[in-house]
Amino acid sequence: MSIPIFTGMKVFSTTLARDREAMGDNITRWLTDHTQLEIVDKIVTQSSDKEFHCLTITLFYRERARA
Repeated sequence: MSIPIFTGMKVFSTTLARDREAMGDNITRWLTDHTQLEIVDKIVTQSSDKEFHCLTITLFYRERARA
């Protein structure tokens, strides 16, 4: 098993329900604006306490190889 090499990471995180609903659109927009990047791994984390539910999506990326 090879370990993906990354040069950066982008974190999307929110605790508000309306922001969680828009998170997919925000991630898609970011990916569209950064087509020079290749996503090599991702981590989805959910945590909660008595009042708040936090969703975090972390994308690990590297520059795409130039042809």
